[in-house]
Amino acid sequence: MVEADGYILRIARKDWIEKVFDTAMYYTGAPRKWKAGQTILFIGRTESGDSFIGYGVIENVYEKEELSEEEQRECETYGWRKALEFKYIVRFEKPLLVRETFLRDLKLSGKTLHSLPLKAEQIKSILSQAEG
Repeated sequence: MVEADGYILRIARKDWIEKVFDTAMYYTGAPRKWKAGQTILFIGRTESGDSFIGYGVIENVYEKEELSEEEQRECETYGWRKALEFKYIVRFEKPLLVRETFLRDLKLSGKTLHSLPLKAEQIKSILSQAEG
């Protein structure tokens, strides 16, 4: 299996979106090969539909057992197993609708986009559209 250069992560709740961008941490239960240096593209729900709202580059990946007691309790509550700490996170000025990207051809939406692996070219394509 080819390793992913990055992934899409869908943030389901508005308060979690703010938490991710404020803390540069994302807690996940998705069974992926998370690694430092991977680019994560964040999707959130907007009035117009699912949209790319920003991205980050992973700096560290922590197992649940490496987290604080408070973080471990939250992980237990939501079924999360790892925490992704980001070197930096960028929030797009204007969200980019998923259906305006190459992903429209895959006919995926909502939960089916969550933890979708991406190649470097796909990441570059989305970033150039979102930041262009």
